[in-house]
Amino acid sequence: MKLLMHICCGPCTIYPLKELRTHGHEVVGVFYNPNIHPYQEYQKRRRTLNDYAAMAFLNVIWSEGYPMEEFIRNIAFKENERCAYCLLDRLKYTAELAIQEKYDGFTTTLLYSKYQKHDLIREIGENLSRELRIIFYYQDFRVGWPEGVRISKELGLYRQPYCGCIYSEKERFYK
Repeated sequence: MKLLMHICCGPCTIYPLKELRTHGHEVVGVFYNPNIHPYQEYQKRRRTLNDYAAMAFLNVIWSEGYPMEEFIRNIAFKENERCAYCLLDRLKYTAELAIQEKYDGFTTTLLYSKYQKHDLIREIGENLSRELRIIFYYQDFRVGWPEGVRISKELGLYRQPYCGCIYSEKERFYK
């Protein structure tokens, strides 16, 4: 299949990309992450993915702009629902782009992280698949967590210490 893979960061791309290619899929990445805050963190993650993509011969579609304000408007006063909105926003963007560009399906590196809400990601992806009539390629990539971490460290890739949004940054560092 020709898959469009939403990518949150370089390190989380390593294992899913290897797995998908091993199974014969053609993969193109898309970097759309308006949730990442602050902008300097967004830039670090973008640069790291760019560096890894060059090493891995991965084409990446880079979203235009940095619509952080829209993200914040949609989660303000609904902080407990922020993850559902964030996941839906990024997966819907990817699915709609996959349809527009005539991919067979879409997936996400978010299925790799042991820190993400895996069941919610799968549910949202499957709902979008039915709603938009495009295949959501599901695979539990978490089994490759140790391998991806090891390789990312060997390559000296920047590994972010929190999910990305301002709330996750506070949860990670505020004591």
